[in-house]
Amino acid sequence: FKLCLPVGVRQHQEWQELKKRTNKEEAQMDGEQAPAATDLVELVDVESELDDESEFDDSEDDYSDLGQGDDETAAARDESLPERGCQHYRRGCKLVAPCCGEAFWCRFCHDAAKEEGEQAAGAVPHKLDRHAVTQVECGSCNLRQPVAQVCTNKSCGISFGNYFCRICNFFDDDLEKEPFHCIGCGICRVGGRDKFFHCDTCGCCYAVELRNNHRCIQGSMHQNCPVCQENLFNSTSECRVLRCGHTMHRDCLRALVSKAHLARCPLCAVSITDSMAAWAQMDADIARSIMPEEYRDQSVAVLCNDCHATGTTAFHVLGLKCLACGSYNTRRT
Repeated sequence: FKLCLPVGVRQHQEWQELKKRTNKEEAQMDGEQAPAATDLVELVDVESELDDESEFDDSEDDYSDLGQGDDETAAARDESLPERGCQHYRRGCKLVAPCCGEAFWCRFCHDAAKEEGEQAAGAVPHKLDRHAVTQVECGSCNLRQPVAQVCTNKSCGISFGNYFCRICNFFDDDLEKEPFHCIGCGICRVGGRDKFFHCDTCGCCYAVELRNNHRCIQGSMHQNCPVCQENLFNSTSECRVLRCGHTMHRDCLRALVSKAHLARCPLCAVSITDSMAAWAQMDADIARSIMPEEYRDQSVAVLCNDCHATGTTAFHVLGLKCLACGSYNTRRT
């Protein structure tokens, strides 16, 4: 639940490269994943359900699992399903992009192709609006036709997907992801309708365990990740809700916690994890490090980033302690 400081240009580029590699490995659904819960919240787009191979232990974190994201979250493909579609989704039809008239298996395939081609030509890449799609192209007979779940060609008649959402124009053969359409989000999500609820304040689906059990921030998921600057709501990567209510990508959060001496929210500077053990160690270090006599009785005014209390505390070069909550996540005022 803490805010993070902005990263520099080089760091930002490194994050973008990491995100590209991650999306390539994990992109696979066109439904967004709704948040599931632990102590913290995690959001995911159905097209980007990530495999958890990190050494980072989610079970003891101070952020919540929001769950799976939109219909476009990348989940591991079920190899038992028929081989059709693309690397992102198993489906029997291509989407005819209203922007360029070309047919692609999914919006990710369209966006990737246009980004590569148009950037090479010096043009600004455009993205496919899934809600604006009015035609599909059958993957078997190649007939272009109005959006529907079954091919209108009587000599073909294949089903384009076991799951079909007419609002999102989303098709998927994999029902194990339990896709469903959220009216509040305006998109399809995965994880099971009975396992999630829509938070109108935060503007996203959260796990039912988080109902009345998370800090709401207006439109918290309709922002950019404070680390990599990718939009969170449409992201194909899993997201987390911090104790402070702010959100960021799971992988960005893990990297932040693993590398930072004091992991704080990049937006509000609240501590991300429970740091009581660190504060106890700081107390011991300060007790062993006696300040020179001219500074020994000096006091300074501080503001605590964790409890937001103000007051005075003893000056020490190792840290300034908040006398209200015991945190050393403070700043001078």
